Amino acid sequence: MVDIVGDEFKLLVVIIKKDLSRRVIRAVKKGGAEGGTVLLGRGTGTHETGSIFGVKVEPEKAVILCLVPDPIIDKVISKVRAAARLDKPGTGIAFVINSKSICGIAHLLEKDF
Repeated sequence: MVDIVGDEFKLLVVIIKKDLSRRVIRAVKKGGAEGGTVLLGRGTGTHETGSIFGVKVEPEKAVILCLVPDPIIDKVISKVRAAARLDKPGTGIAFVINSKSICGIAHLLEKDF
């Protein structure tokens, strides 16, 4: 039988400029998390409008997903905020989603955080 856990972990979602993804993953690890999954995308925000020769520019983004143990989520998001300079407008966004059911993370369940 596969163990299903939930409340012990949070999903950290970070959306930043693509070139900052390595820096953010390093920050996640410095905060005590295992790492994350980086997805590539495009998009614009309030501070990112522009065009070249009349063609709208959609900056490349990195969407980083990290499953983080609840006791260290504040430390991890603090490291991410500093590494990506999220306090400055137009740099990105990070948010946490509560988890309901998770399986496939047996290696994390053995750790003591």
